[in-house]
Amino acid sequence: MSPRTRRLSTFTWGVPMLDVANLDLHYGQSQILYDISFAAKQGQITALMGNNGVGKTSLLKAVAGRHPASGGAVQVDAKPMRTVTAFDAARAGIAYVPQGREVFPMMSVQENLETGFACLPKADHGVPDHIFDLFPVLRDMQARRGGDLSGGQQQQLAIARALITRPKVLLLDEPTEGIQPNVIDQIGDALRLLRTQGEMAIVLVEQNADFAYALGDDFVLMEGGRVKRRVAKDAYSKEELMQDLAL
Repeated sequence: MSPRTRRLSTFTWGVPMLDVANLDLHYGQSQILYDISFAAKQGQITALMGNNGVGKTSLLKAVAGRHPASGGAVQVDAKPMRTVTAFDAARAGIAYVPQGREVFPMMSVQENLETGFACLPKADHGVPDHIFDLFPVLRDMQARRGGDLSGGQQQQLAIARALITRPKVLLLDEPTEGIQPNVIDQIGDALRLLRTQGEMAIVLVEQNADFAYALGDDFVLMEGGRVKRRVAKDAYSKEELMQDLAL
């Protein structure tokens, strides 16, 4: 048995909060994802890694209902999703923070946060204090327009807006892209706290290997629209991750 095979056999699935099985995705006549299967566990961060163009963002969009999958199944908290639209995914407990953040530039910070109410019962339409505890800068900027915030502040707002929905699964696409180092540290601290609270599974797509390795509990490596490796951190060194990303 090769070292790589031994690592796969030591991967402990536990009880997943998100379970993706045999997912395929097409854009028109072109197939982008092939037979993707992975799980993300509650109270852990699953780092979805691979070089540009391997299908990581497409996979997040399919799970989040932004683009319909061609086949396969998605389960959240052991409940299958019969249809996967963006609204279905949000109602099932999936929150998606896309690359580029998609903050509403002409709306205030408060109004941006309130857009997260759409999938919640009316009784839950309020911004809880713990959102501002995670991202204190937003507390003092509630009246400012989203477009007036710095890139790092917009990223914090986008994550906070996703957390308003009380997700079971948080999908993050490149949260450190174009962000200043001190804000990267703040985002990392927020994700560690969310993991410690153990209320959700976090799936992190990230090109910053240092950031991803520091936070990740499990790693899913993609290549050419396929999963080539699933491995737990305790069986995977940072050097091995860097070697895989260099291939």
